[in-house]
Amino acid sequence: MARKALKLASWTSMALAASGIYFYSNKYLDPNDFGAVRVGRAVATTAVISYDYLTSLKSVPYGSEEYLQLRSKVHLRSARRLCELCCANRGTFIKVGQHLGALDYLLPEEYTSTLKVLHSQAPQSSMQEIRQVIREDLGKEIHDLFQSFDDTPLGTASLAQVHKAVLHDGRTVAVKVQHPKVRAQSSKDILLMEVLVLAVKQLFPEFEFMWLVDEAKKNLPLELDFLNEGRNAEKVSQMLKHFDFLKISRHLGKMYSEMIFVNGFVHCDPHPGNVLVRKHPGTGKAEIVLLDHGLYQVLTEEFRVNYCHLWQSLIWTDMKRVKEYSQRLGAGDLYPLFACMLTARSWDSVNRGISQAPVTATEDLEIRNNAANYLPQISHLLNHVPRQMLLILKTNDLLRGIEAALGTRASASSFLNMSRCCIRALAEHKKKNTCSFFRRTQISFSEAFNLWQINLHELILRVKGLKLADRVLALICWLFPAPL
Repeated sequence: MARKALKLASWTSMALAASGIYFYSNKYLDPNDFGAVRVGRAVATTAVISYDYLTSLKSVPYGSEEYLQLRSKVHLRSARRLCELCCANRGTFIKVGQHLGALDYLLPEEYTSTLKVLHSQAPQSSMQEIRQVIREDLGKEIHDLFQSFDDTPLGTASLAQVHKAVLHDGRTVAVKVQHPKVRAQSSKDILLMEVLVLAVKQLFPEFEFMWLVDEAKKNLPLELDFLNEGRNAEKVSQMLKHFDFLKISRHLGKMYSEMIFVNGFVHCDPHPGNVLVRKHPGTGKAEIVLLDHGLYQVLTEEFRVNYCHLWQSLIWTDMKRVKEYSQRLGAGDLYPLFACMLTARSWDSVNRGISQAPVTATEDLEIRNNAANYLPQISHLLNHVPRQMLLILKTNDLLRGIEAALGTRASASSFLNMSRCCIRALAEHKKKNTCSFFRRTQISFSEAFNLWQINLHELILRVKGLKLADRVLALICWLFPAPL
């Protein structure tokens, strides 16, 4: 009996091993699909990062030069470990890592600069997996649905990838296919993150990131619903059809001001991979193409109006109203910090006027240092502002990243475009809330006058930018040269 049992066990082991090798080689079985592997990797990474912080900084005087240098090294090591975890566990982890990489107002530069690479390091599903997903979702094979289907994806993101295909009627289309297993793993991944965040908070009480888990819980199902994404794409296409430009970042800001202040329907993932620029095939004009319409924020009327008032107050340096509308949006006594987070400017610049001077390298450094020093207050603030504000802050940071890369950050024209949208939005809100024809006419005249004032102000700025006086002086010198 013992010999039979041993023989049976040997054959069983060989069969299991052979099956495992077969499935793994054919990519039916991936170690990353096992919950134990994903959980173990996440727990181990969290433990190593926590231990590094607890031990590395313990023997160094807090706030000293040595402490700051050592803390920067720990930040960098931890950021790299976190990035490796996101790349290994993929899916939800990459999506959350991308979000963290955009939190310039909250996380140290070592984290944001390291995690930003996740925007271009998404995993690619094999064609075998793509065929299986299409078969399961649509009940047909690829050749039944398409005349042709490119095996190489045009682009790959954290949750899906896009292939070029041609329908049987000859139309060329982009086909977005969700990575297999992402939907099934997402809820478990969010639960795992929630447990880990709570565990880290026990070690570091000032660590307040539960708001990020709450946002992922709410938004991830929306991003995984491609029918919802299709509806969003159709809605925003109608909403912005009057824009026939676009050159880039100045008009990108104009487009987002329209979405936020006027319509209250905001595309919340404008990282560089989701914003393309192309020439219109007919006119040759530059156009902006927005990709990935899974994540939109719908703003309530009350939030949108208060947000319009706040930005108007910031642009025109009305500090009394900055305080009032910041507090209406949940900032409380932390309204100066809230204004700095919203504008990515120092409190001194906010008081002097954010449209008066461009951001300097010194101010950027000051903001980053303050972000590290005021982390508990920032976390407290993020836990108390309306949930709508979290995605708006993320969107603002992603847009600022594009502007910084193109050298157009914090330009006066972008603030004036924002102000135009605020004026239009507030006028429309007032008109909706009055039945008096006289009052509506009065509001319309006031709106037109305010917009005329902004146009005049912009014209003055352009004339100053031409350095007209210098050119006139140069012309005089040319006409009447000084004697030798």
